[in-house]
Amino acid sequence: MTTTAIEQTTTRWTVDPENTAVEFAVKTFWGLATVHGRFDGFDGSYESGPDGTTIELTIDADSLDTGNKTRDNHLRSSSFFHVTEHPQLRFTSTRVHEVRDGVLHVGGRLEAAGKSVWVEFPAFVRSAGDGLEIEATTTVDQQELGMSNGALGMIRRPVTLHVDARLSRP
Repeated sequence: MTTTAIEQTTTRWTVDPENTAVEFAVKTFWGLATVHGRFDGFDGSYESGPDGTTIELTIDADSLDTGNKTRDNHLRSSSFFHVTEHPQLRFTSTRVHEVRDGVLHVGGRLEAAGKSVWVEFPAFVRSAGDGLEIEATTTVDQQELGMSNGALGMIRRPVTLHVDARLSRP
C-alpha cells in the first residue's frame, strides 16, 4: 500500500459501552459536599482521516444515576436536564489538534437541556490492543445550559465532566 493510499484512509472507532465511563461531579451544600454521578446510556465515535479527527458522544439524559432516586428525578426535571423535552446530551467536536504524541486539544459544542455551550479540553489517547482508549475531563457552567443552581444557590458552578472511553473498530 502506498503512502497516498494510507493518508486517504479514514478510520472510525466506536465506544465500547461495557468498558467506558461517563461521569460528573458537582459541589453542593455551598461547596461542603460533592455529588458524583454517572450516565449509563451513551454512544460515541472517534474518526481520524485526511480531513482531520472528529469526536462525538451522545448521552441518554434519562440514564443519569447519582445513587439517590429523589435527586435523580429532580435532575431529570425541567430545572435541570428536562429529559422529557431533551432526552439526549450531545458533544460534537469542531476542532481536534494533536498537541504532542497521545495528547489532543479538543474544542466543540456540548448540547444539553435545549442549550449549547462551547467547551475545550485536553484528551489523552493511547492504543489499547486493536482499539483506543481516550480520557478527557472538562468543566461546564451548568447555568449557561439553563440549569438551576438549586434552592438558595446550593449547587456550585462548574460541573466537572469526565469520560474514560474504550473504543473499537466496528
